Amino acid sequence: MPAESWTTLADLRAQSLKAWGSGALLRAVLEPGGLYPRRRPLKRPTAAGLLRDYAAASAWAAELFSAVGPFSLETAEVGRTTVGANQLPAAAVFADTDSEIAFVGKAKEAARFVELDGGLAALHASFRGWTLRRPLKLLELGADALTAARVALWLQDNPEPGIYVRQLSLPGVHTKFIENHRAVISELAMGLRADSARAEIESVDESLPDSPAEPGSLLGLAPARTPAARFAAGHGFLHPPELVRFRLLDPAVPLLGKARDLTVTAEAFSTLRLPVAKVLITENLVNFLALPERPDTLAIYGGGYGFTSLRDAGWLRDCEVLYWGDLDTHGFRILDQLRAVHPHVVSVLMDEATLLAHRDAWVPEPTPSTAVLSRLTADESALYKGLSSESFGTAVRLEQELIRWDWALERLDISR
Repeated sequence: MPAESWTTLADLRAQSLKAWGSGALLRAVLEPGGLYPRRRPLKRPTAAGLLRDYAAASAWAAELFSAVGPFSLETAEVGRTTVGANQLPAAAVFADTDSEIAFVGKAKEAARFVELDGGLAALHASFRGWTLRRPLKLLELGADALTAARVALWLQDNPEPGIYVRQLSLPGVHTKFIENHRAVISELAMGLRADSARAEIESVDESLPDSPAEPGSLLGLAPARTPAARFAAGHGFLHPPELVRFRLLDPAVPLLGKARDLTVTAEAFSTLRLPVAKVLITENLVNFLALPERPDTLAIYGGGYGFTSLRDAGWLRDCEVLYWGDLDTHGFRILDQLRAVHPHVVSVLMDEATLLAHRDAWVPEPTPSTAVLSRLTADESALYKGLSSESFGTAVRLEQELIRWDWALERLDISR
């Protein structure tokens, strides 16, 4: 066995760090599972290895013997009939969880974890279940986990508050805190709900459902459209309505006096019956504002991912709908998502000719997508795959605002 395959002290530490990274060591601190004393076998030199490079084998063993303390070593006899009997390390044995945690230098973090767990348990016993599922998250959050738990307890006492998150008055809790910790708060709140449900079920001798309810289903609410809206719906908060901004490019269409650039709620937008035949959605604000007057045409300022604000606007199905997004992988992902809501959407200025005509304006796309998109046309799919596979260059991106305006207007006119 070559020296590079022998288990070194660094290899042994990597194994323990993997156990730390999975949360297993922290879980064992709270709920010992009978794994300790824990034996970790070591790949060691064979008799042939000793004969081939005795010095290297001796140095390997010496390093492990010198590290004894957090662990003990089991040894095995090797080489009796070749170079003479040698006792080599065969396994590292950690007496308990604390020993292995000390070995990877995480004793301070483990102590903090126990302290935080105690704080959560003091608030409610059911939080222990979340701690065991998410031990590293608890360490990452620190004291914020206790604040999130207090919010979860407040939600348990106020299941349908009927207020905006902004109006929640708890010490140390503000809107940004809720925004940054929605997922954890919901996890903790669901744990409390499940605990209460179990207690109620036990009292009436019924069985639990097969799977836990999603936030919101306990309240009988329809699925909400954004993470913030889903959080609000799931916990009985009010939430600001989604908005749609649009411009009427046809000056002949009467609206509100001279108002041409309007923002309305998604619900109000869904009820409109504007006398237009064409709708152009663009992601860039300046493009949206600079579009010239055009008969029977409406422009919508897009919002990137998430076209749920247009989902209920059934009247768009009677219009020619064009989408002008960035010429990059995420632009095509947004187009694909938009077609999930309105399948008849046609892309514009998202073609290979436009891409190649603007090489001087290419910039790197930070995190190109390789997702499988099923709603693209053959040409769109080929271009998307070319961008994803870097056929045009490394992470090529053409932002829509960098397309020459004369080129854009000519192509938009062609699409009329």
